[in-house]
Amino acid sequence: MLLLVAIVVAVALVPLVRGDLRALAALRFRLPWLVAAALVLQILVITVFPGPRTTLRLAAYLSSYALAVVFLFLNRRIPGLWLIGTGAVLNLLAIGANAGVMPATRDALATAGVVPPGEVFANAAYVAHARLWFLGDVFAIPASWPLANVFSVGDVLIALGAAWAILATARRSARERRAPSP
Repeated sequence: MLLLVAIVVAVALVPLVRGDLRALAALRFRLPWLVAAALVLQILVITVFPGPRTTLRLAAYLSSYALAVVFLFLNRRIPGLWLIGTGAVLNLLAIGANAGVMPATRDALATAGVVPPGEVFANAAYVAHARLWFLGDVFAIPASWPLANVFSVGDVLIALGAAWAILATARRSARERRAPSP
């Protein structure tokens, strides 16, 4: 949800920075199917086929992050994508260090009103004695607010990177159009 908010805010700010939203449509990504495959894997594992944690679910979930990191590396020249990649790697470190689960603190889960998933595989859950807990979901949007959820420092970097990518691309395109031709 944090990412969605960052994207909406960045798009709303484009006119204020005298940018051009059409520049986003002109972006050309290398191997875009990698990020699409990563998203599909996460949706399948967490939403479409929920169930207990199995080796197959864990492998698919970790593979989704690996696909996303490869996509981000291949497209690192696009402004902001290196920051998204840094956030993704931090999340992957926390998940990998905790047997495939993003560790969340009890306080963050309670503040956000997130109910522990029980025996169903979840992308974030309380992990006793979590490794790299500080990279986990330690922040929360309170349950009384819209879009209540828990999030990590990696998620914050991903959201900031997405906003940066949108604003920098839109702004650069607008500058290029205003520049006098030789």
